[in-house]
Amino acid sequence: MLSRIRPSTMIAVKKIMYLVVFFMALMPYYGYQIAIDTGYYNFFAWWGMIVTFVIFPILDHILGQDPANPTDEQVKSMSDEWWYPLMTILVVPLQAGIIIYGAYIFLTTEHFNLIGYVGWVLSVGITSATLAINVGHELIHKDSKLETWAGGFLLATVFYAGFKVEHLRGHHVNVSTPEDASSARYGQSLYQFLPHAYLHNFINAWKLEAKRLRQKGFNTVSYHNELIWWYSLSILFLLGFTVYGGLMGAIYYIGVCWMSFTTLEVINYVEHYGLHRRLLPNGKYERTTPAHSWNSNYLLTNMTLFHLQRHSDHHAFPKRRYQVLRHYDESPQLPSGYAGMYVIALIPALWFKIMNPRVEAYYKGEEWQLTGSQFEAAAKTHTVS
Repeated sequence: MLSRIRPSTMIAVKKIMYLVVFFMALMPYYGYQIAIDTGYYNFFAWWGMIVTFVIFPILDHILGQDPANPTDEQVKSMSDEWWYPLMTILVVPLQAGIIIYGAYIFLTTEHFNLIGYVGWVLSVGITSATLAINVGHELIHKDSKLETWAGGFLLATVFYAGFKVEHLRGHHVNVSTPEDASSARYGQSLYQFLPHAYLHNFINAWKLEAKRLRQKGFNTVSYHNELIWWYSLSILFLLGFTVYGGLMGAIYYIGVCWMSFTTLEVINYVEHYGLHRRLLPNGKYERTTPAHSWNSNYLLTNMTLFHLQRHSDHHAFPKRRYQVLRHYDESPQLPSGYAGMYVIALIPALWFKIMNPRVEAYYKGEEWQLTGSQFEAAAKTHTVS
């Protein structure tokens, strides 16, 4: 459907299409307004989940894939445009407004039963994942203090500020190796992956920050530790919602945070499942390339996620801004956008049926890479050019 559009035209259209992020941010609000009009409160409490995991995957396949990669000249000019960073910065007050609005409805409505309450928390949570987690990820990779602090603030709103440290100093260093808890092994189900990812990524963030502080001659427990500041902010959010709504306020906030950071780890599972960097004879892993992340080029979810699905290019060039990330045909390709793959990942048998043949085809002739212990042993006997 989109293949006939000239790349230069598509890039110009996408400049406006990124505003779909703000449309998605208002899904809980729209859902509640529809509920008021129809009286189906418990159904439309789930509206954010329905749009994200039912409507968007269908539209992804109707609209198709994005045909446009920016040229080198466009990369240079687009990287300097103020419009693109402005949109990510504007997400900061929007995220704060959404979780506060969500709390107000959760604590004051008389129309939800248990199903409605659960749906509302999950809908606000998936919205916060799109805003706080996804945009926070974009911002923490930047050099300006405004953007990195904005990214830290967004992550703190969903109690996952450790991601700011672990992702940059851990995941991007160890991606697609056994040392990285955010890279799923071949044959590992989502439910095996999640507990380890939660625990390791939290602990590793503190270890990495402690190492940084030691190198600078500072104590781990000091005002120099950024994790203390960010988690203190998260605790203030929790206290604020608890003071406002008591136990129900705390339940609401914890539920929204859980949905948000769980979505992050589900997407981590999808992004690197089964892919391995080869171990070189010198004991080091090969350089990260676009081959070490699953790529998805479906237009609609790419607009919603500020091109996060062009993940292969992001790992090869982490400092690139979202608007100039490129699609690589030679990278391993997902059969759907992240929203669709999220749903598939929840069903391990279906996930393995769809994804394992793709991993096996990608490593045809190098099947020794597909299992953990064999990976390291066999890698030492293979020379990588």
